[in-house]
Amino acid sequence: MAVANSSPVNPVVFFDVSIGGQEVGRMKIELFADVVPKTAENFRQFCTGEFRKDGVPIGYKGNGTGVASIYRGPFADENFKLRHSAPGLLSMANSGPSTNGCQFFITCSKCDWLDGKHVVFGKIIDGLLVMRKIEVSPLGIQVHAFCLSCPEPFRRPFLLPIMFFLFLLFILLSLAQIPPLL
Repeated sequence: MAVANSSPVNPVVFFDVSIGGQEVGRMKIELFADVVPKTAENFRQFCTGEFRKDGVPIGYKGNGTGVASIYRGPFADENFKLRHSAPGLLSMANSGPSTNGCQFFITCSKCDWLDGKHVVFGKIIDGLLVMRKIEVSPLGIQVHAFCLSCPEPFRRPFLLPIMFFLFLLFILLSLAQIPPLL
């Protein structure tokens, strides 16, 4: 199934992105809780910092490795109803079936070879140009994530482990053999 139009029941989070210490903009992301509720909730709680281990939000100053999740370990692929049909889709990175955790990527183009292997759980609804700026940046990036549709105590900045995301962004770009936009 192609990615559907926005649903009012789906949470929206956003990333404020800086590259080399300079702010470049915000990406607003709709999470598809109506299609993959477990996966969307895992990501939402990473953005809010709600889920904690030893009092520290999971992912806080992390490096993006491992399979941490709000479910205390890897969790199963919910379904593969949504396809990698366009740029700007968020999908779970994994090391095989049912090994989802905290790692994700954002597609830079249509990536149909990922269908049936990686769960699509969100899409950029505003800020695709910011994604393109990340795509062409040779510098490290820092991303602060926020949740727009969360209870007030959770509307605060939270640093996401983003280097793995950046790495996958470039891999997908090279696999698609599409030159970066300038």
